[in-house]
Amino acid sequence: MEERVEKYDINDPTDLDIMRNDFDYITSKEWKEYIEWAEDKNMGYKNINALKSAERKAGISKFLSAKMVRWCLSIVDRVEEAKEEAAKKLEDEDE
Repeated sequence: MEERVEKYDINDPTDLDIMRNDFDYITSKEWKEYIEWAEDKNMGYKNINALKSAERKAGISKFLSAKMVRWCLSIVDRVEEAKEEAAKKLEDEDE
């Protein structure tokens, strides 16, 4: 499965606007949930610190670099994918 963020070019103004919009759409509460999940799954302190930085800047991506926005969104994609796999696993076990 191709990650959503990988298709964005941080040098393209349109892609950058889309990424920043995606970032701004995530609430502080959602960032906290991503942080908790990442800590539970031991995703690494650099990734967790990036998520914590994102939580502090929730809704105001203009204060983060394009690379940081892309990095945070790629972590979110990985967390979402892991959550979906875990949910699917639970469904398969219930059947």
